[in-house]
Amino acid sequence: MSELLSLVTEPWLLPFMRRAFLVAAVSGAVCGVIGTYVVLRGMAFIGEAVAHSVFPGVAVAYALAGNMLLGGAVAGVVTATAIAVVSQNRRLREDTVIGVFFAFAFGLGIVLVSTRSNYSTDLASFLFGQVLAVSDADVRTVAVTGAVLVAVALLLRRRLVAVSLDRETARAAGLPVFWLDLALYVMVTIAIVNSLQAVGNILVLALLITPAATARMLTDRLGTMMALSALIGCTGAVVGLYASLYANLAAGGLMVCVLTAIFAAAWLLAPRHGLLARLGRSLRRRPGGAPPAGRPLASTR
Repeated sequence: MSELLSLVTEPWLLPFMRRAFLVAAVSGAVCGVIGTYVVLRGMAFIGEAVAHSVFPGVAVAYALAGNMLLGGAVAGVVTATAIAVVSQNRRLREDTVIGVFFAFAFGLGIVLVSTRSNYSTDLASFLFGQVLAVSDADVRTVAVTGAVLVAVALLLRRRLVAVSLDRETARAAGLPVFWLDLALYVMVTIAIVNSLQAVGNILVLALLITPAATARMLTDRLGTMMALSALIGCTGAVVGLYASLYANLAAGGLMVCVLTAIFAAAWLLAPRHGLLARLGRSLRRRPGGAPPAGRPLASTR
């Protein structure tokens, strides 16, 4: 027991590991909260698009020796605003508009990066994450930004859900659909940029979608789903970081693997919506599934 406890506590004695755990936990929890709206709206593609739309900003910031995360945030917000504006045209589906800007942003990023010769090392940390190298300033930035994001997400909860369920009804009810769309896109952008150091640009979509998708399997209530999603995101990120430390493997990749394992368990074992529960209900409803004569039916209470 003492050996197990030491495995859990010893990494916290190292300052760089404390910072890494804090950034991973906050990133997982914040992405879990924001990802709830993304999953409810069925717009996982927006997460992928925004994750890649930050690429041009990062490339420009790198070329100018600036802050790559700030550059990515600016590029992401600009792209999110453009998507929100163009999506107001009812002849175009939202996912179509997202696809157009997603391809453009990533292509522009590749063009900008190709103008530089020595970019592989710095951009590798952007693509794959570098959670063990975060500074105290990074921890403060992630924590404050995450707290603001969660507060705004909770403040706009009812309106965002209304728009997610039925945009036309929400528009008829007088809700500012455009501004709510824009708010959600910007929140997704900032949540993604906030998590780049934990898992990197390539894997950040999993941190945004997988915890919320897992929570969706476990509950039908929005508040519970949001809380579960934050808990799952935080737990998966921290457990993945522990695993990477002791297995000496990539932290971001293991975080995503842990989150996916939790999702697989929920998909199989969720009490109402899991595979086994659905199979059980199907067998009970099957014609001819009644017990043999003389044997009483089991109580369903």
